[in-house]
Amino acid sequence: MGTISTRSRCTAALTALALTATAVAPAMAQDADESIEGTTVEVWTMEDPASFSDLVAPFEEATGVDVDVEAVPWGEVGNKLTTAVASGGGPDVSQVGLSLLPTFVKAGALADLTPYLEDYPGLDSSNFPEAVSAENLSGDGSVTSVPWVADTRILFYRTDILEEAGLDAPPATWEEFAAAAEQMAATDSAQYGYYIPQWDAPLPIQFTWQAGGDVIGPDGEVNLDTPEFRKAVDFYLDFFEKGLVPTASDWDQAAGFISGAAPMVISGPYLAAMLKDQAPELEGKWAVTTMPADAAGTALFAGSNMGLWEGSDNVAGALALLEYLAAPETQVAWFEATGQLPANLEAGSDPIVTADPNVAVYTQQLQDARLLPTIAEWDKVGAEILTSLNKIALEGADKEATLDALFETVAGIE
Repeated sequence: MGTISTRSRCTAALTALALTATAVAPAMAQDADESIEGTTVEVWTMEDPASFSDLVAPFEEATGVDVDVEAVPWGEVGNKLTTAVASGGGPDVSQVGLSLLPTFVKAGALADLTPYLEDYPGLDSSNFPEAVSAENLSGDGSVTSVPWVADTRILFYRTDILEEAGLDAPPATWEEFAAAAEQMAATDSAQYGYYIPQWDAPLPIQFTWQAGGDVIGPDGEVNLDTPEFRKAVDFYLDFFEKGLVPTASDWDQAAGFISGAAPMVISGPYLAAMLKDQAPELEGKWAVTTMPADAAGTALFAGSNMGLWEGSDNVAGALALLEYLAAPETQVAWFEATGQLPANLEAGSDPIVTADPNVAVYTQQLQDARLLPTIAEWDKVGAEILTSLNKIALEGADKEATLDALFETVAGIE
């Protein structure tokens, strides 16, 4: 998941937050451990470091804790984890994308927060959506992380180009989606009808769910050799076969959407923040809708969590910071600054959040959203799926032979 933010927006949002944080943070510090004043909490985050530092500034002022923010690019998270676990090092608090959470847990990088929940009620799973409950994330009920931002996938579309194509409503089904892509691509304003990111490993899985299937069999093992997965693959590849999506690997989804070259894209709410910041002239010319459905309209429940690093040197300070980050006021401020959806349920119903007309669509889609399989080897599986589909779509590889090789490869991943 990417992060789109501007420091000016963050600073404005935090002006209101500071008024409540000065009351909230001292209470947390006192309840937890008064000795945290003067200590340092090291945080690894994939967010914009300047904006995140602004976000925690009221916490620092109220508690006397210094928060040392280190930015970790999403592409370097895996190597950073491996090195930290091998060396016995690591931060006090780390942001973890949901797709990588099983890997972090399997590596023993995150501490179980269960013993601390009585003193830190803001970290309890009841504050967050069912999809990211402790049971769904861990399987055994242990609380190895706290939801930070929620994310789901919805369909962004250019309303002006939709109208130019003679359509009066966004696609609600797969059939309508395919037809709309063809009709929009035929307009003078567009070059393509849709954009498929060649790095978007979850997209084929979402299509599989929408086809009524799953990628995990009854035995708990990965199983791609199903009619639903094959149907998803056919749907995915059809856009390439008809020339409805760009094939350049360096295609920029935001630029393509803004220019109108690719007037539909499946993305997360963070794209809305980018559009508002970078293309205010498009106001009223784009909108979002829930995922077009086949047997279902299920989307990915993505986002990221925050976890306490196993072996942290400042557990009390880290827990106080986690409680602060999980608080509704903090998460509303982060939404104002970045457009990222709050994971906290109370924050999600805050008038500041719900005033955004797109939030109703996000909220509706979150009711039909699923996590990727919570198994440590899933990243390898997803990479193999994407590599295989790109070979077929971009290199002309034989579909059946490539899929057979994919199934064999996946069966051997441990």
